[in-house]
Amino acid sequence: MKKLSLFFCLLLALMTTFQACNNEDEATPAPEDEPPSITNLSPLEFTLATGATETLTITGAHFGTEQSAVTVTMGGSSLAVQSVTDTRIEADVTANTTSGTVTVTVNDQSATSSESVTINQIPVISDFNPKSGESGTEVTITGNNFTADAVVTFAIDQAATVQFVSATELKATVPADAETGKIKVAIGNAEVETATDFEVVILNQNEVFNPTTGKVWMDRNLGASQVATSSTDAAAYGDLYQWGRAADGHESRTSGTAEILATSDTPGHGDFITNGVSIPYDWRNPQNDNLWQGVNGTNNPCPSGYRLPTEAEWEAERTSWSSDDAAGAFASPLKLPVAGYRLNNNGSFYEVGSGGYYWSSTVSGTDARCLYFYSSSAFMLSNYRARGYSVRCLKD
Repeated sequence: MKKLSLFFCLLLALMTTFQACNNEDEATPAPEDEPPSITNLSPLEFTLATGATETLTITGAHFGTEQSAVTVTMGGSSLAVQSVTDTRIEADVTANTTSGTVTVTVNDQSATSSESVTINQIPVISDFNPKSGESGTEVTITGNNFTADAVVTFAIDQAATVQFVSATELKATVPADAETGKIKVAIGNAEVETATDFEVVILNQNEVFNPTTGKVWMDRNLGASQVATSSTDAAAYGDLYQWGRAADGHESRTSGTAEILATSDTPGHGDFITNGVSIPYDWRNPQNDNLWQGVNGTNNPCPSGYRLPTEAEWEAERTSWSSDDAAGAFASPLKLPVAGYRLNNNGSFYEVGSGGYYWSSTVSGTDARCLYFYSSSAFMLSNYRARGYSVRCLKD
């Protein structure tokens, strides 16, 4: 009997030892009476591009080793838990994770960190417009991950005044003393720059700039004594040139007339040459299509460094106006007045104060192209080269 009792005691002891060994191989849940605690977070700041993922390490105690029992949130965002030990958790953060404190929950018991983690999204610049401008020009920057605390600088680190529009758009005003170069956007410790330069335009006296087209023009018509103060400012009308002809005096509104056509590029007098009977109604016979072509073109009446605009350049200006008419022409940076024109037949004046005619350098058959606008419309058209139209010079 004693032997049997001893046998059962030994058997019970072996079974107890076997069961204890099996339990050591199983995941250890956090003790129900020991809530988790957080002692450290690393790192405390992330700078992430869109779509990027990095690891947040949480150290502490009583996390257990059962990953399915552990949840982690930060600033209200749920984090994907990658690994768990009783003293360490690794979880994923992304650019979309909200900055804030970290909370670890294990079996319905929670701990929140005393420190916060900051998520900085790397800003992305996709474009900016206009591509050039003077001090004070407003530049629209488009992209992603912009915030209200974004800092925008132009070349040589000149800080700009910034208006936060949305996470995809900023507006920055070009600061004084800015130079041509990259535009930079910084958010926290993340900084990006444009792929191409913003060209800072420095205007000389009697110049204006259109930020939409990126062109610099003279601020008044050739022969005008001042910049137009209204669409019908007579002091801003200026002279009227026959297409392709140099500034030889014929452009004056008080010049006399002559009926004999010129046979060369220089008529040798300052009279307005009339031609209402001889097609193609040019002041020169034979015609010369190569006049007024570029800054070094024959008979270019503009000051050094300036030239007649092409049809395409006039068209770009016209489409930038606030309205497609005489009001839009005057409201534009060029402040174009309705200076009228001089008729090829007899040199008389028409549409002075109601219509604006501005030559381009572009030839169209036996005619030349010009910009025309009046009270209700504006467009490009072709007309006789012997007519007298206004000239506005473009900086080359």
